[in-house]
Amino acid sequence: MTTAGFQLGDEELTDRIAARMAKVEERLEEAVTGADELVDGPLRHPAAAGGKRLRPALTLLTAELGDTGRDEVTRAAVAVELTHLATLYHDDVMDSAAMRRGAPSAHAVWDNSVAILTGDLLFARASQLVASLGAEAVRVHAETFERLCLGQLHETLGPRDGEDPIAHYIQVLADKTGSLIAASARYGAVFSGAGAEVAAVLEEYGEKVGVAFQLADDVIDLASDAETTGKTPGTDLREGVATMPVLLLQRRAAEGRLDPAGEAVLARLGSDLGSDAALRAAVEELRGHEVLEEARELARQWARDAVAELDPLPEGPVRQALAEFAGLMVDRLA
Repeated sequence: MTTAGFQLGDEELTDRIAARMAKVEERLEEAVTGADELVDGPLRHPAAAGGKRLRPALTLLTAELGDTGRDEVTRAAVAVELTHLATLYHDDVMDSAAMRRGAPSAHAVWDNSVAILTGDLLFARASQLVASLGAEAVRVHAETFERLCLGQLHETLGPRDGEDPIAHYIQVLADKTGSLIAASARYGAVFSGAGAEVAAVLEEYGEKVGVAFQLADDVIDLASDAETTGKTPGTDLREGVATMPVLLLQRRAAEGRLDPAGEAVLARLGSDLGSDAALRAAVEELRGHEVLEEARELARQWARDAVAELDPLPEGPVRQALAEFAGLMVDRLA
């Protein structure tokens, strides 16, 4: 059966989470409306486009290790999704992305200023919810917000002189994506009363899942078309952001072991990708190189490492579902 767009093996567990996700959706709808008539349009834009709701689903799943009926769990699930939606506004502005989930991005419909301010408004609404959960939740939320910003800054500024670009990029992914997924997993344990030790285990698991998910996205961005992903393939290439397949090519070049096909890809990436035709050509050439499979395997390894973090948890349907969840993050690569 399906939870947040994915199949989990335990149908009873899936049904319970699906029922609670319906409540999360209701609260989310309330949270993205009611500012005023002028603002409601841009505020509702990405939520209305749908999405997998991975982060709130993970909060509900980890809450299965405690008392799942607590309202604090629902509030935390809504807060992490609001935070995620807020980052989408900012990311699309920075990436000049024209599409999001198959629809025009907010800055393309309105403008950059409206998109940025609407993202800020969603951050504010997430913060209000988190404040209702207590001081510890506020601390975790603030630290996560800081890491989200640092990850974006480090991606924008690039690695320092002498810093390994791949290690730098993995840290960017851990901050930009892993930190919020880690907080999502932690919140479910904390607010269900599962305990601090369980929460710490799930936080480590969530961060690795986040890195695996984003590495998988790097591959999907190149290997899939816009109709499948809802995004323009190769947007990062046009903006000069080197994702993992490109970094693997660059590492081979630095080590003197890049094949002629790879050299041609790097030459293409160094040219003007402003036109749609040039971008499509760069994407096609990169799709055909073996570094794409190398990036796939790296994503799978991070998912395996995430599952290994679950060893301290008791055997049972929740632990099994968490292992499946990690695998599903990269099974999209098939």
